[in-house]
Amino acid sequence: MRSIFTASLAALTAAAVMAGPAQAELTGDLKIFLDTSNPAPRATMEKMISDFQAMHPDLKIETTVIDREEYKTQIRNFLTANPPDVATWYAANRMKPYVDAGLFEDVSDLWAEPAIAENLASTKGAMTIDGKQWGVPYTYYQWGVYYRKDIYDELGLSEPSTWDAFKANCQKILDSGRKCYAIGTKFLWTAGGWFDYLNMRTNGFDFHMALANGEISWEDDRVKQTFANWRELIDMGAFIDNHQTYSWQEALPFMVNGDAAHYLMGNFVVAPLRDAGLTDDQIDFYQFPAINPDVELAEDAPTDTFHIPANAANKEAAREFLRFVVSADVQTEINNGANLGQLPVNAQSSVDDDKFLNEGFAMLSSNSPGGVAQFWDRDAPAEMAKASMEGFQEFMVKPDNLDRILARLERARQRIYK
Repeated sequence: MRSIFTASLAALTAAAVMAGPAQAELTGDLKIFLDTSNPAPRATMEKMISDFQAMHPDLKIETTVIDREEYKTQIRNFLTANPPDVATWYAANRMKPYVDAGLFEDVSDLWAEPAIAENLASTKGAMTIDGKQWGVPYTYYQWGVYYRKDIYDELGLSEPSTWDAFKANCQKILDSGRKCYAIGTKFLWTAGGWFDYLNMRTNGFDFHMALANGEISWEDDRVKQTFANWRELIDMGAFIDNHQTYSWQEALPFMVNGDAAHYLMGNFVVAPLRDAGLTDDQIDFYQFPAINPDVELAEDAPTDTFHIPANAANKEAAREFLRFVVSADVQTEINNGANLGQLPVNAQSSVDDDKFLNEGFAMLSSNSPGGVAQFWDRDAPAEMAKASMEGFQEFMVKPDNLDRILARLERARQRIYK
């Protein structure tokens, strides 16, 4: 689904009152492509663009919204043949193919400006390839363990901080007739989240990233230990049955109905849990516990981004738009609970008064010394991510196939990274 809108005069007038005087004299056309096709993020982006338009009345902005899955298949074509001036995408390895192909603009000059260099420092690494920055982030969010607090209270459980406590809680939940973890692996990436946490907790962030970069064999004993830890949960019967037939949304009822006590997921899971009738007294959140005490805790915090295509026609206006997007007030506004409901990337922004956002912000700010990963299918090249996540799903269903799975992934690694 594709749609194009131009801000109305009434919207521009209202936005101008909020935005204040123009900051720069910008003219010409500014074409923006978005993959934020779901209702809430789409409305948030449209409002933000209207506010920017009001600051620059001589600039003609045309915004195209493309369904996210379609966007993924179209991006290389439109960056090559008819590029917009600004386009959404993702950080880290997901932007690397377009950097390597010369399709994204180097915006290191923006990152040299104090307002960005100082306030976005925590996300700089995710935007850096070959020592240069290739876009700006506009939102990120925590992953972690969301759980039914009322079930914990019923069973006398507390949030675990160690692997042994994690498994002990699971056994008590199983003994009560429930499953420990809801998950839907039909679209594979949810299994990637489990691999991220188990591998980062077993071997550490640097090892995890080296594996994503093809520097470590899948048949390495340290990788096998990650799967051995995973198998402990599988052999317990911790996960819901037939998870390979469910999407992540289709697995939500298991948690909503109390048939499963946890969901390892990004913070976007909160809204549908609330919409399904669970209250904040019933839902809570904790950081995935330590497995190997010798490695520092690292987290998944996927980061969504804006980029300037290398062949953009209006790079001056595009750069001004990127500055606007990452400014403290805009970051506060677009990430609040009424809009994206996620975390601002600007350190001077305010975090919305939502208990899950506050817990996530505190965790990422003060208790993730090991590093911040982008998520397996963003940190690994697309072909390797697909092959490995197929393997993760197969392992969860048929753990006895592990040796064959790892041999297959090792052959893929040697082919993909040659």
